[in-house]
Amino acid sequence: MFAKEPIDLDKISDDSTDKEILRFALAAELDAINFYEQMAEYTDDEDLKKILLDVAAEEKEHVGEFQTLLLDRDPQQVEEMEEGKEEVKEMLGW
Repeated sequence: MFAKEPIDLDKISDDSTDKEILRFALAAELDAINFYEQMAEYTDDEDLKKILLDVAAEEKEHVGEFQTLLLDRDPQQVEEMEEGKEEVKEMLGW
């Protein structure tokens, strides 16, 4: 299932619009990665599989681009991500 825009961008404050756009773009890229990788698993055509996985890899690069911009614009997102990393390290004993 592909992500749907959860909010009406016209109804949020101007200072949040770009962050919401970036989050939606991230969700769309993650959906695309899942789609291409799942289709690669379904096909027996090695050429098609190779192309699908290559496109999925490009989408992962797009995730990095959108995430970088989001983290630059949303300090709270950075803080919450760091807290999440620390929780995983603690839970897994890293």
